Amino acid sequence: MTEPELAKATIGVLGGTGPQGRGLALRWAAAGLRVVIGSRDATRAATAAAELADQAGVDDRQVSGADNAGCATAADLVLVAVPWDGHDTLLTSLRAELAGKIVIDCVNPMGFDKQGPFALPVAEGSAAQQAAALLPDSRVTAAFHHVSAVTLADLTVPEINLDVLVLGDDREATDQVRALADAIPGVRGVFGGRLRNAGQVEALTANLIAINRRYKTHAGIRVTDLP
Repeated sequence: MTEPELAKATIGVLGGTGPQGRGLALRWAAAGLRVVIGSRDATRAATAAAELADQAGVDDRQVSGADNAGCATAADLVLVAVPWDGHDTLLTSLRAELAGKIVIDCVNPMGFDKQGPFALPVAEGSAAQQAAALLPDSRVTAAFHHVSAVTLADLTVPEINLDVLVLGDDREATDQVRALADAIPGVRGVFGGRLRNAGQVEALTANLIAINRRYKTHAGIRVTDLP
């Protein structure tokens, strides 16, 4: 997707009232993109959309809210940023609405105990692979796993210095998602391999959380030696 095409697209965010989805929606709205927030509760989504539009300083028509089915229907690209324990149920319920669309899974299956965060096993290999199995008619990619929700929500940070690894089996779809990453100032979308490699990318989030707790920061990743 070229930049003009991206500018005309609608970005749906399932889980847009949660920290990660809300933060990405804010940055995309601030970059001038059209965003629709999805939630189980359409009223809650509309309230979050109005708050985000005000925070981003954009017209409230640029950021709208809907229930999850309405969000999936209205969007051209759909980010999945929901809790892991509801991932399969939600995607199964939206199979028809998401058919033919680019789906961006950023879910990290993780558990927490006294020793800290750890990656959970997923029968399909990763959350993204589960999404692909549940959405056979969608163009499933994986991306945005390592972006700090705290940093995203803070617009006093004008540029976010990190790379977003984008994985998928559809080259055109991963190129469009990389362009969506590039729309956030300072962020660079980097192709990270086939969808079968999403498991280790999702699991790396546990390491970053451990780093952030130890050093009291909001670390991301950068890939070296790229042009």
